[in-house]
Amino acid sequence: MQQLILPIIQIVLAVLLTAAILLQQRGSGLGAAFGGDSTVFRTKRGIEKSLHYATIVIAALFFLTAILNVVLA
Repeated sequence: MQQLILPIIQIVLAVLLTAAILLQQRGSGLGAAFGGDSTVFRTKRGIEKSLHYATIVIAALFFLTAILNVVLA
């Protein structure tokens, strides 16, 4: 049963991580999304800051589940 749960958790985390990253990119211009010149620096506030921290947490959880998958397999 454990061999089935871990890949499902990884898939869910991958989808959440992709969505969180895409939601962050939506706020920037098209040029900045593809590496263009973005000289405007501003602080993250409100939901943008929460989304930034959530992305970090989801990425860390994805990394940990990937390591667990390698160690337990």
